Amino acid sequence: MLTLDKVYHAAYVLKDTIRQTDVIHAPNLRQDAQIYLKTENLQITGSFKVRGAYYKMSQLTDEERSKGVIACSAGNHAQGVALAATKCGIKSIICLPDGAPISKVEATKNYGAEVCLVKGVYDDAYNKAIEIRDKCGYTFIHPFDDVDVIAGQGTIGLEILNQIEDIDAVIVPIGGGGLISGIAYVIKSLKPNVKVYGVQAEGATSMIDSTREGKVVRLDSVSTIADGIAVKQVGQKTFDLCNKYVDDIVVVSDEEISSAILALIEQHKMIAEGAGAVAVAAAMFGKIPIEGKRVCCVVSGGNIDVTILSRVIKRGLLMSGRNFAMSIELPDKPGQLTHVSRVISELGANVIAVHHERSNEGSSVTGCFLRVETETRNFEHIEQIKARLISEGFKLF
Repeated sequence: MLTLDKVYHAAYVLKDTIRQTDVIHAPNLRQDAQIYLKTENLQITGSFKVRGAYYKMSQLTDEERSKGVIACSAGNHAQGVALAATKCGIKSIICLPDGAPISKVEATKNYGAEVCLVKGVYDDAYNKAIEIRDKCGYTFIHPFDDVDVIAGQGTIGLEILNQIEDIDAVIVPIGGGGLISGIAYVIKSLKPNVKVYGVQAEGATSMIDSTREGKVVRLDSVSTIADGIAVKQVGQKTFDLCNKYVDDIVVVSDEEISSAILALIEQHKMIAEGAGAVAVAAAMFGKIPIEGKRVCCVVSGGNIDVTILSRVIKRGLLMSGRNFAMSIELPDKPGQLTHVSRVISELGANVIAVHHERSNEGSSVTGCFLRVETETRNFEHIEQIKARLISEGFKLF
């Protein structure tokens, strides 16, 4: 059973192992609210997951320790369990889907775990982990639906209350629910007037759907750039705790998540993975009523795969009006491209790509099409460019 004593005990056990991550003021994310970032992306292993994993490991019996532990994960939980087991002198096996990024596989190995690659997806890795557990007697370390794991994550709530005076609200990502269950339990137990909001990606709404149905439901599929919270089914324990202690849950789109990642990079020189940026996205895009409030966004992890970071940044630029592509119909005669370029240049934008094409279905025989991609300041800047081009006789579509 989850108790405050257990969370305080977890904090004592973890004090010499994990970092008490800093809280950073982020004044530019919203002008009408005081936003602070709880930087769990700077935690050892790059995620909060090591808190729950290490505390769970510390509570194992000598017999359980001697046999070892097993877990399944495609990312942060794997690394947290691997490091925690190594620090505790316990053998660990992590089952990973064979499509997991090489960087995460190697990181898990480097933290001391034996990696078992399983053909298929997360569910296949989970089934293999349970099979090995039953065969060899390992202890399975659940990524979220375990009281000790939840207590470990709840230590973040204790730190937030100590670090931010007169806090009004805390915004927390939700995947399986372990992180928000621990934080919400602590916050509501110690300061019940503080609001706790959860955030899910719109392509993985397992907790929202469960709360609407009044029972744990399983999604047929999940699809989001926030892979760390792409969970088809939440836990029963986390569902019960969320129902009791969480004030509301909202969703954010992949475009909004990308914008939040970009804002954290540009404004605070911080790298957040998709799951780590959803709380910031909810604050930035007005998903939660925080006007005039002192709010903490939990940036839960920073382990974004560098191979997709450029694509995420691209989406963030488009979402925030920093990149804009337009197609222009113009007469096929000399000087038209120069004319368009001059207008864009005079308004302070930068052309980064041009595609010129003669003839198009439904167009004039003597016409052509110009597709221009530009770097812009914001959406207002985009509208200025469009209005100027139209005023000079160009047809945009």
